[in-house]
Amino acid sequence: MSLSKIAASMLRLWTARSRYEKILIVLFLLTTPFLQPSVRMDGTGYYAYLRSPLIDHNFAFASDWHNPPQPLFYQCRVCSPDAKLYWNHPANQLLFVYLNAHMYTNPITKTGHLPNFYTVGPAILWLPFAATAHLAVLAANRLGFAVASDGHSWPYIAAVSVASNLYGFLAIFISFRLARKFVAEIWAFWAAVGVWFASSLPVYMYLEPSWSHAHSAFCVALFLWYWQRTRVARTRNQWLLLGLLAGLMVDVYLANAIFVLAPASDCLLGYLRAWRERRENPGLWLRNLRLHLLFSASAIIAFSPMLISRQIVYGTPWALGMYADVAWNWHSPNFRAVLFSANHGLFVWTPILILAVLGLLALYRQDHQIGAVCMVTSLLFYGLISVYPWWDGRLAFGNRFFVSLTPIFIVGLASLFSWSVRLWGSQRSAARRLIPITAMLILWNLGLVYQFSVTLVPHITQVYWDQVVWNQFRVVPQQILSDVSAKVTRHL
Repeated sequence: MSLSKIAASMLRLWTARSRYEKILIVLFLLTTPFLQPSVRMDGTGYYAYLRSPLIDHNFAFASDWHNPPQPLFYQCRVCSPDAKLYWNHPANQLLFVYLNAHMYTNPITKTGHLPNFYTVGPAILWLPFAATAHLAVLAANRLGFAVASDGHSWPYIAAVSVASNLYGFLAIFISFRLARKFVAEIWAFWAAVGVWFASSLPVYMYLEPSWSHAHSAFCVALFLWYWQRTRVARTRNQWLLLGLLAGLMVDVYLANAIFVLAPASDCLLGYLRAWRERRENPGLWLRNLRLHLLFSASAIIAFSPMLISRQIVYGTPWALGMYADVAWNWHSPNFRAVLFSANHGLFVWTPILILAVLGLLALYRQDHQIGAVCMVTSLLFYGLISVYPWWDGRLAFGNRFFVSLTPIFIVGLASLFSWSVRLWGSQRSAARRLIPITAMLILWNLGLVYQFSVTLVPHITQVYWDQVVWNQFRVVPQQILSDVSAKVTRHL
């Protein structure tokens, strides 16, 4: 295909986009320069499942964990001046004991591999980008350049970081397209922009792109979008594809299995219909069963890379690594702390999500099944994180686990915005109130993200919000101006 035909095709794709879709794409392009390519901390574990087989053709992880192996957080840069306090804090002794026992004093699994309890989904999604970077490095070296082809040099890090950034944007874009099925496009747009820049997502799109959260948001958004798109009359091939998407979604993050509740609701409704029509259509229940078994089989096939990796590394496909060795908080769930903890409370750090959750009630009034699925999955996800041993995410901005719920938050916030039109009589009147509120929440969150990035707010010790608020209004503006001035001066 000639360049002119490619350009013409791209132009047609661009002109086919709506005004709000174009604005979202432009926002993504304008914010991409803020990306900080890196592979560190948790990202080291995710990236090892890509780099080791791609470059070393094994799952030894020797070049990833270093030899002799050391606990992951020790071998990575911890962005905090009080990192030593982290390991001495009682709340973190459990994690320290695990890392010390499994990666220091007993570093080898029974199959002779270094342990890696992270999921393989991010590696699958990174593969096209990293493989392209690897081929480019090999070609460049043949031309006389000297770029390390070990998977640790800058082309590889840049490739996977750009990929994560792109997947994060696609999560927003797909969620926007899902939300506009229920509300006017203006509200889907402002909900997408609000959650994009006023939640924890930007930290894991721009500052920590090697972590799994942007990938998780993308997979959940794609899964829910396709489920909604095909739920009225899903064909055999559509059930097959939905199962593959479900398996990939769980490959990225095991807790995403909760979202399979969406097609499970379809299965239940299908069997209820078969029962009601058992005389007129006696074969309907068997047809439904075949389709649902096809979905299950395709989901298992898509999840098989995770099972295979566990078999190779641990000697059993059912190994959960660190999760099997610790006690979950089944008898004392952290329900309140997950939402309102000063250090990692979801609503304390990202208050826009309060509005998003309230909006699910408005969504339920509009579409009972969609609303019920979103509310129940959100509650189950919240319950799971509440009993999780490290519910706060440790070195995290807010509560990072809930980035997986990005599409539900966007649909919920858009539904709340749409419902509020009734309060103020017209869309224009509602927009004059809601857009400034959204903008203020975005500015507030971006100030917190800046504080987090330069450690004005502690990553791992107690957060004092009186100091955080002082920083927001007195320190952050001055320091940003100072940073911008310094960069401009360096480039002149």
